[in-house]
Amino acid sequence: MQLTQVVHQLRHRFYKPKLGTETFVVANHDAALFTEPIPKPCCYDSQGRLSFLNIADTFRGWNMDDHGALWAYNLNYMDWLEQEDISVDECLRWIDRFIDELPDNRVGQDPYPIALRVINWAKFFSKHPECRSERRLDSMYAQTLLLERKLEYHLLGNHLLEDAYALFIVSVFFKDSHLFKKATRLLAKQLQEQILPDGAHYEQSPMYHCIMLDRLLDCISFSVSNPLQFKGQEAFSTMLKQKASLMLGHLQSTVYRDGTIPILNDSAYGIAPDAEQLFEYARRLNISWIPIPLKECGYRKMGDSHIEVIADIGNIAASYQPGHSHADTLSYELRIDGRPVIVDTGISTYNKNERRQYERSTAAHNTVSVGGKDSIHVWGGFRVGRRAKVSVVKNELNDIVARHDGFGKQAVHERHFACKDGAFLVEDCIVGKEVEAISYLHLAPGLHAEIVSETDGVVKIGNVSIRVEHCHRMELQNDYVSVEYNRLQSCNVLALHFVQYLKYTVLST
Repeated sequence: MQLTQVVHQLRHRFYKPKLGTETFVVANHDAALFTEPIPKPCCYDSQGRLSFLNIADTFRGWNMDDHGALWAYNLNYMDWLEQEDISVDECLRWIDRFIDELPDNRVGQDPYPIALRVINWAKFFSKHPECRSERRLDSMYAQTLLLERKLEYHLLGNHLLEDAYALFIVSVFFKDSHLFKKATRLLAKQLQEQILPDGAHYEQSPMYHCIMLDRLLDCISFSVSNPLQFKGQEAFSTMLKQKASLMLGHLQSTVYRDGTIPILNDSAYGIAPDAEQLFEYARRLNISWIPIPLKECGYRKMGDSHIEVIADIGNIAASYQPGHSHADTLSYELRIDGRPVIVDTGISTYNKNERRQYERSTAAHNTVSVGGKDSIHVWGGFRVGRRAKVSVVKNELNDIVARHDGFGKQAVHERHFACKDGAFLVEDCIVGKEVEAISYLHLAPGLHAEIVSETDGVVKIGNVSIRVEHCHRMELQNDYVSVEYNRLQSCNVLALHFVQYLKYTVLST
């Protein structure tokens, strides 16, 4: 944790700014045209039910947290304003109701929901300028100034970046020079800090990378559609485009051939726009990019015409904000002929419960646990204690060796990944104490493993076979994986027990 986080944690606990009554003169506001953004998934239906994180419910107030804090936050984002199938009148009813009930809305006055909501309102009022009124814009402006007083320096990471995005978009929307100066300083600093040289967002979650990229493209859209309002705006837009190009290049190098992202760290489908939507949005904004080799993000892509592997051989990059990191050191995902075979367990919840703890553990990933321990100490839903230190021994296109000391210096885990002649090889070596270790392989839902011969080390998974060497016991377990929030799918897990050395090869037959 950084010193600034400690200081702002104390400030966050004792300083409770209130929603003000600041007003904005509507007559001085022109239409803010913008490139059509990516539409949001449907979360509001014709019966008036709201659905977030695969949980649907009837609206009973803005503070309803029956389904967890993240569900309540989603309710207050008001993403349904951007649905393609909702009427303008229905949107206005929701906006006016929100304004009426905001004084008693505890969740809606948290900075993160404010940030996402005012962006949604800016898009809505830009698309429908006839819907602007003094009352609606005054409320939007007052909410933004509340956000300005509650910037999330106590959390940093994607939260503070979202705050900066919101201040920037609203400053362009309202032509507010004070907000523009503050937003550009904050946004420039956070992009410099949070976007790694290889274009990855430093929290190392492909899902959050896509979310942050989508919002960055929104900033570019508003800025280039409203040019020359402020001194330095054109140069700032150029900088934003350069960062977007980096992030697009990273995404191009990370996605699988079908365009989906790997489910690494806190990632799930159905939350962020998919890669093709982001690429198409960037093309509409005349942004170009080229694939960027994976490096600082800690991930590596391997494979051939049949095999796709993405492996995690990196340290935690956001060392002071590791809340979305998992104990997945030297884990990987494997696809053969475009089909998932060995998959990450994913995430199903952000609630601080047993499932959340398990999904962040080493045993929930395709890597090795020594003595039943996690490679990184994860706890409290979003906390990280002891961290593994990773060193890369060999880093070639289809031949990688990396090691880490997450189990202590007396039990260093070294792993060798190799792709050759249509086969994927993994070798594990525990350097030090002779302690039992377990290598876990989580199979994609719908695939069922059969231990054909434990003596010969042969496992069949449909038309895929695994040849195992130096394993003293094989075990098939039943578990669950989740590629979306609150949806668990049963799966087989192959647990390979060994001491000091293990080797297995995955082949398609």
